[in-house]
Amino acid sequence: MKEKNLELERLVFFSDAVVAIAITILVFNLKITGDEGRHFTFTDLLQAWPKFLAFFLSFFIIALFWKLHHQFFFYIRAIDEALLWYNIGWLLFLVLLPFSTTLISMHFTDPAAVVVYCANVLLINVFQYFIWDYASARPEFLKPGHDVRIIKFYRQVCNVAMINSVIALAVAFFFPVLGFIILVVRLPALLFSKRLYKAIKLKDTK
Repeated sequence: MKEKNLELERLVFFSDAVVAIAITILVFNLKITGDEGRHFTFTDLLQAWPKFLAFFLSFFIIALFWKLHHQFFFYIRAIDEALLWYNIGWLLFLVLLPFSTTLISMHFTDPAAVVVYCANVLLINVFQYFIWDYASARPEFLKPGHDVRIIKFYRQVCNVAMINSVIALAVAFFFPVLGFIILVVRLPALLFSKRLYKAIKLKDTK
């Protein structure tokens, strides 16, 4: 068990480091270039609104993914090779998000750019679901004494996230801006779900 705990700690630390790098790289996309030979103006800032919108949205998306990942591993106490690879898949598509963010910041109304972004978010959601579904189906992988409702709760959170991403992806092929909006609408729902999580966690620790 000590060896397993060491593997688990290394997985969590590695994941945190990769997420930190991915969320930092987002800022490199915030480049504003005005016409050469004239002063920088507030108009230049306003014209760059798609870059700022893409940055803030992706920042909070990555932060929420990391938060959910952190909550998963509050309950997960052991890993195996399969769970390790699910986590690597999750990291793969998470570090791809800065690239997808660059696309929508430059081509916000183009279907191809928004489709790539929505597909990217969908794949992160899929692997996040795999992580929890695989671990929660094995009692020996979870801390003893946990509230069984937490398993169902996180599965529902993952399912809602995947359904939202699929809908956004389908809509983005025809109405890219609307697809992007659908993806954003999910954020308040995730923030609201934190209250339910805290209530369950409080009961779980008593």
